[in-house]
Amino acid sequence: MKKRELYLAMDSTDPLGRFHEQFSLPENVIYLDGNSLGARPVKALERSRQVVAQEWGYGLIGSWNEAGWRALPEQLGNKIAGLIGANHGEVVVTDTTSINLFKVLAAALKVQADVDPSRKVIVTERSNFPTDIYIAQGLAELLDDGYSLRLVDSPEELPAAIQTDTAVVMITQVNYKTGYLHDMKELTALAHECGALTIWDLCHSAGAVPIDLNGADADYAIGCTYKYLNGGPGSPAFVWTSAALQDKVNQPLSGWWGHARQFQMEPGYEPASGINRYLCGTQPITSMALIECGLDIFGQTTMEALRKKSLALTDLFIELVQERCAEFPLTLVTPLDHQHRGSHVSFEHPEGYAVVQALIEKGVVGDYREPRIMRFGFTPLYTRYVDVWDAVEALHSVLSTESWRTDKHMTRKKVT
Repeated sequence: MKKRELYLAMDSTDPLGRFHEQFSLPENVIYLDGNSLGARPVKALERSRQVVAQEWGYGLIGSWNEAGWRALPEQLGNKIAGLIGANHGEVVVTDTTSINLFKVLAAALKVQADVDPSRKVIVTERSNFPTDIYIAQGLAELLDDGYSLRLVDSPEELPAAIQTDTAVVMITQVNYKTGYLHDMKELTALAHECGALTIWDLCHSAGAVPIDLNGADADYAIGCTYKYLNGGPGSPAFVWTSAALQDKVNQPLSGWWGHARQFQMEPGYEPASGINRYLCGTQPITSMALIECGLDIFGQTTMEALRKKSLALTDLFIELVQERCAEFPLTLVTPLDHQHRGSHVSFEHPEGYAVVQALIEKGVVGDYREPRIMRFGFTPLYTRYVDVWDAVEALHSVLSTESWRTDKHMTRKKVT
């Protein structure tokens, strides 16, 4: 049996193979960028028509009640809760990851200031996703009270960086560049031993790896819905806080959706109890409604089953790249250790950007991140084993023919 036929056979017996048909993917395209933007669930098109044509077109403003628009943040949050180890009523979908990070970071710093005002340091990785660092820098400048960031250059440096002056440890569970998976329970325990609170960014882990926020005794978490959760481009994010911290302080963006009595229209702000106080302004219903189409697919399987296939796919990709492309200047930056690997694989190449563009031209869609990092995401719901084989063959072709050496491929686009 030829190797490609072997992987076709594996797909034919894959218990998760049936989910591929629940996504709309272009023919002759191998999509390995679900870690940046998930594929469209087939049902999302009909749902969008229903929201726009029926609920908005005919229901008009009555759809806030009749179509259940007002309840969407909580309804969707409860579906996400089951994927991240949260309880019913602990998650809401709202705003963006950046805005939600501002809310929970401000809340965490206020909690700490009330206990020990001397704690002024926010610890994070220098390679954390830039928006997380920018939000923390901006908030520190806004507070203008001696707050600062302590940036570490590797996961191994984190324990020593968490000290008695640390207020918050802010970590993305799966590093967006390297795919390194942090041990949430271990780092949270270490932070708590030092008196610090934790904020976990789940953008590259929600829907990709099993998460247990409550089991890890985490404090705060935020994440997006448009990557592995397949909610659509720019779909609203989510926010979680532990039950012990939900009502402890007010988050600073005190919009009317977070008011205890929203339609009493009172001139003074009184926060809602629980996670609803982390809502802010009116919700973007047309994009929010589509999130449920992706979440409902997760309800047909388990995170454990998805994780098993994710590791099999990434193992296979690494093995085949190292076997077929050994003579080329590729450096694996993603951990081989399953315990520390997310669901995407990154390789460095001196001309990584141009190589990715040449691959996209051949129908293999990954993406590029500075410096020199080519990222390939493996979404178990729709990535097939034969896709891995074909993607590596395409990579070998691009590298061996040097088809990336064109002005077209080397000219940077606004989005990489």
